[in-house]
Amino acid sequence: MTSEQSVSVEREIGAPAAAIFALLNDPAGHVLLDGSGTVRKSLPGNPTTMELGSTFRMDMRMGIPYRMPNTIVEWDQDRLIAWRQGWGHHVWRYELTPTEGGTLVRETFDWSTGRSALFLKVMRAESRNRVSMEATMDRLQAHFAEGSGAG
Repeated sequence: MTSEQSVSVEREIGAPAAAIFALLNDPAGHVLLDGSGTVRKSLPGNPTTMELGSTFRMDMRMGIPYRMPNTIVEWDQDRLIAWRQGWGHHVWRYELTPTEGGTLVRETFDWSTGRSALFLKVMRAESRNRVSMEATMDRLQAHFAEGSGAG
C-alpha cells in the first residue's frame, strides 16, 4: 500500500500481538527484525521497553557507519508503536491487529513529517523501503515460526 508520503506492507504473523509488540518495544529486538541490513545494534543506555516519548539510539550502517537517535511518537500497548528518526524526522510505524490466526502486522514508512523529501526521492526510498519491509516481515514470520516467543 502506498500513499503520496508513505509506503506500507502487511502480513499475518502466527503469533499473539503481545509477543510481537514486546519484540518491537525493545530496541535490541530491532536488530533481529531489520530487513534492510542497516541496523547494527542497540546502543548502551537504551531502555529495554519503551513508551510514548522514550528515546533510543541505534548503530546503523548504510555505506558508512552512523548513529540514529529515535523518539517514540505513537504508542499503544500491544497495538501500535512508531518512532521518528532524529535526522530526517520520518516515522517508522507498526500497527498490530489480532486475528484468529495470529496478528496482522502493518509496517509503514511515513515521510509526511520528514525534512528530506528530495533526498528520499533521489535515494528511491519508497521502492527500497518496500523491499526492506517485505524482508522484515519474512524475518518476523521466521522468528515466531521457530518458536522464539510465539507464546
